[in-house]
Amino acid sequence: MSETTVPSGVEAQVKELQERVSKLEDKNGNLTMVLMSGDFDKAFAAFIIANGAIAMGKEVTMFVTFWGLDVIKKPTMTASGKKFLEKMVTWMRATGPNQLPTSKMNFAGIGPKLFRYMMGKHKVEGLDSMIDMAREFGLKIIACQMSMDVMGIKQDDLLDGVEVGGVAAMLSSAYKSNTTLFI
Repeated sequence: MSETTVPSGVEAQVKELQERVSKLEDKNGNLTMVLMSGDFDKAFAAFIIANGAIAMGKEVTMFVTFWGLDVIKKPTMTASGKKFLEKMVTWMRATGPNQLPTSKMNFAGIGPKLFRYMMGKHKVEGLDSMIDMAREFGLKIIACQMSMDVMGIKQDDLLDGVEVGGVAAMLSSAYKSNTTLFI
């Protein structure tokens, strides 16, 4: 019988692949999410996924940027103390999960009410409840500092317990995760 020789380049590739697989296994399936949308249906999907991953024992971090910040604003947020353009953005955007428009079939605000009604009929938790549940069970939410600065949003305008950070915070979480989702 003849011995099979493996070219040295293939051995190096196999070793690199084994190292990459090992690194992925070390990440334990943690999840990083980037929530960019302020649409009710997209935010709802994000929190369903977050709750599902938490229920599976995964560490979940949600980096919230641009219109996604509407989802984590306190419903009591006001425009007082803001500059003119920041006030305009505040007046034109939703404050909190119960004022979010839907991405399709919004019908001048009737769409979200219709969906909340249908969800209630089917005993589906509301978005605000899904957010509370995820936070209670360990969801880490990081609000994008740059987006907050541009839109004149202060940390006090956000739900209690939300951290503020930059893209480095999101990337740090993503590097420790084996899945990153953008919604």
